Amino acid sequence: MPASQILTTKDGRFGYEASGAPDRQALVFLHGIGGAARAWRGQLDHFGVHFHAVAWDMPGYGHSARLDAVSIATLADALQDFLTAIEAKQPILVGHSIGGMIVQDWLTKHPQAAAAVVLAQTSPAFGKADGDWQKSFIDARLGPLDRGATMALLAPDLVKELVGEDPDLAGMDVARSCMASVPEASYRASMLALLGFDRRQALQDLNVPTLVLSGSKDRNAPAPMMEKMASFIPGARYVELQGAGHLVNLERPGEFNAALDSFLNAHATITAEAR
Repeated sequence: MPASQILTTKDGRFGYEASGAPDRQALVFLHGIGGAARAWRGQLDHFGVHFHAVAWDMPGYGHSARLDAVSIATLADALQDFLTAIEAKQPILVGHSIGGMIVQDWLTKHPQAAAAVVLAQTSPAFGKADGDWQKSFIDARLGPLDRGATMALLAPDLVKELVGEDPDLAGMDVARSCMASVPEASYRASMLALLGFDRRQALQDLNVPTLVLSGSKDRNAPAPMMEKMASFIPGARYVELQGAGHLVNLERPGEFNAALDSFLNAHATITAEAR
């Protein structure tokens, strides 16, 4: 069972869960807007055998302190603070949804600092801050809160909209629990942080082994968009899990773990010390 921990730095406080010896190579998981560190427990158990497998609570989630100003850039700075605090040297980063956006932004500032990255069910851009589609997307998610709904009330329907075919039932329980527990202020801030994000031009400059992982039934990060994204990243591997939606690690934990294992095994040099 992964151990829950809290650490404090000069710039903030982080809650996280970890499995495996701290002196091994760090394999760090970053959750999405409706997630939490505990959403990765299936991965921490699996990969903690060979790695120091770590999942953070994003700032404003779980036991992690909120940021004064929330943007993808400030979250990327928080990630660097966290990686420094856990002494993660040449980590492998697995970013889901907004977590993948954070990883992309972090790489623009630390292009040589990761051994490899996994961009799972994410996007290189959210587009114009004042675009009609973007406004509609945000309004659809924040509107119910404006009208008095709570995250606990919305969680079942929000999760249902995110998943694909025949999701793992235990994983769906975790997904609903995580979504229901997200502080409303953090959910709002994370949603608004998407506005204006655009790292499409930076994709061609990624020079670390990269896995781009999608679900064929994902409506938030559609598979065709992710496949196109992978085509701009030099040497990237693209994997599409059939029938899966936006919460692949919880919907299809075995398939998710197998895809990540295959990627890591294909790049044995990045995991030689871990294995």
